[in-house]
Amino acid sequence: MKSKLLVINGPNLNRLGKRDNSLYGSLSLKDIEAGLHESFPRTELTFFQSNHEGALIDRIQEAAEDGTRGIVINPGAYGHTSIALRDAFLDVGLPFIEVHISNVYKREEFRRKSLLSDIASGVIVGLGPAGYETAVTALNRLLRQQDN
Repeated sequence: MKSKLLVINGPNLNRLGKRDNSLYGSLSLKDIEAGLHESFPRTELTFFQSNHEGALIDRIQEAAEDGTRGIVINPGAYGHTSIALRDAFLDVGLPFIEVHISNVYKREEFRRKSLLSDIASGVIVGLGPAGYETAVTALNRLLRQQDN
């Protein structure tokens, strides 16, 4: 049975490949998505990106109803500011892994606090785009353990 996972990207991540390559690398979001499809042919991956907090919350809520088993999220700046995003995850109860491409601990002080980390199944920071692959691997493993 294929695991059904949702990969969510928050604000400004649609600009990957064009943004500061020293922080985020040169791959676009489409490149990252294609790489994940290639690396995980037995996982049903759905991708969603929005610059709007409400759209992200709507998609998390939809995931609870559409058979999604887990979520990988790069919340971007909303990870540091959005109580509403946190509440959405608490409400739906799906396991999720938080990903940040850059090492937030090497950046501004305000980026070092996440409102999601303490409720996430895991947090991956600073591995660049490879963090998404690590997150999907970990989430698939977690789901297999839950199934046994």
